Amino acid sequence: MTSSEVGAGSGERPVLLVLADSLSYYGPKGGLPSDHPGIWPNIVARQLGWDVELVARIGWTSRDVWWALTQDPRVWSAVPRAGAVVFAVGGMDSLPSPLPTALREQLRYVRPPALRRVVRSGYQWLQPRLAPLGWPVALPPRLSVEYLESSRAALEYMRPELPVIGTLPSVHRSEAYGKVHAGRPGAVAAITTWSEEKNVPLVDLAEAVRANVFSDQGNPDGIHWGWDGHTEVAAAMLTAIRAAAVVPDSAEGAVPADPVSSGAE
Repeated sequence: MTSSEVGAGSGERPVLLVLADSLSYYGPKGGLPSDHPGIWPNIVARQLGWDVELVARIGWTSRDVWWALTQDPRVWSAVPRAGAVVFAVGGMDSLPSPLPTALREQLRYVRPPALRRVVRSGYQWLQPRLAPLGWPVALPPRLSVEYLESSRAALEYMRPELPVIGTLPSVHRSEAYGKVHAGRPGAVAAITTWSEEKNVPLVDLAEAVRANVFSDQGNPDGIHWGWDGHTEVAAAMLTAIRAAAVVPDSAEGAVPADPVSSGAE
């Protein structure tokens, strides 16, 4: 079965299942709903003539992909119809996190609210000042690859023919992280080795968005992208999916990727 044949006989279109961090749904002014026409998952799905299931949250790492795959019923319902699965994470894994990741993730649970605000303010003050150390990162490369491989192997067990696309981390110029990204080379090396061993196609997010991130067209936070970034990622992702999923160059029902005319701001 090829990905273009998924759902044959049921009248259902294939699904592009994207497990991602906030880079997948943030634009130049902030977060956007998952059906916004200007974000790259929807650009890709339109071009392929597929549906899209975007499962993502801000700050997600490769570990969260595994948790989503094993715990989120939206993912379970999408896998049988999936034409391809994209692991669009890795950027957060490689960012400096000199304070424990567990501390950051637990801030929302601090009570009472007044104490929570104090603790969060302290964390936000310390993070950019300690980030220039460049270490430790939010998730070490060895663990990132372990979670990616666990996720890939689980999908292979359920759907041996299902294409899985990985990504290399994006770049940033964020003051919140001291404009430091010393963990990226190690992450790139580990993910590349994994992709070669397991025959997982990779999209280099940094290559696609570098010009946008370091221009005045990206998000002012220095991490998230502008519309040109989403367009470039979509183009790279389409090339990878078409090669891996054996889909037509011009899928039936596809429409041009034009975020401006589609209502993107």
